[in-house]
Amino acid sequence: MIFIPLILAHLLGDFLLQPNSWVADKERKKAGSIYLYLHVLVHTVFSFVFLWDLNLWWIAVIIGVTHFLIDWIKLSFQNHKTKRTWFFVDQLLHVAVISVLSVIYFPYFRWEDFFNPENLKLLTAAVFLTVPSSILIKTLISIWTPVTVEHSKLQTESLVNAGKYIGILERLLVFVFIVVNHWEGVGFMIAAKSVFRFSDLAEAKQRKLTEYVLIGTLLSFGIAVITGILVKI
Repeated sequence: MIFIPLILAHLLGDFLLQPNSWVADKERKKAGSIYLYLHVLVHTVFSFVFLWDLNLWWIAVIIGVTHFLIDWIKLSFQNHKTKRTWFFVDQLLHVAVISVLSVIYFPYFRWEDFFNPENLKLLTAAVFLTVPSSILIKTLISIWTPVTVEHSKLQTESLVNAGKYIGILERLLVFVFIVVNHWEGVGFMIAAKSVFRFSDLAEAKQRKLTEYVLIGTLLSFGIAVITGILVKI
């Protein structure tokens, strides 16, 4: 089945291999940005590589062409207020294209000689729980703005992108616990996160900030749990 390889190629091309500088340049220059075309090329190449069949070259071309059209439409019509909406529309359209191609050409099975299908499913889920999930959670909670806490009330200095990588690690750990059928590990992760994260928030006495962080944390754990359950089905 070509659906999972194409989804994995999409996750890599759209999230892990697209620097923020590319995104900013595309939003500023739109169709005039060279990074838009480099981004489409990355998707086309990765789709071809993950299909691993010269006879299916045209599917990779369709992925590249439709990806360009979808991204061009999004860049042309989105603004600061609609950016969040267009993010989801963009991703849904990309997945829809991959789904249609997969349904039409379901008889094609690839990767059997290179990767076990179950392992490929696990790899795709793990990739999704890294940067793609971080961006998804950030977009979902972007409608709220966290309250700025005075430095005297809360230590605000932290490592660069520490929160992002903590979220990635906790989702991957929760995913592993579920896959190996050790749900008690999920409870341990939640308890540990509560102790280390919410002690500072309680000291700051900022209820809105606490609720903001709690929503993000529950979304993070929820996405990891649902992903783990879906993989085990």
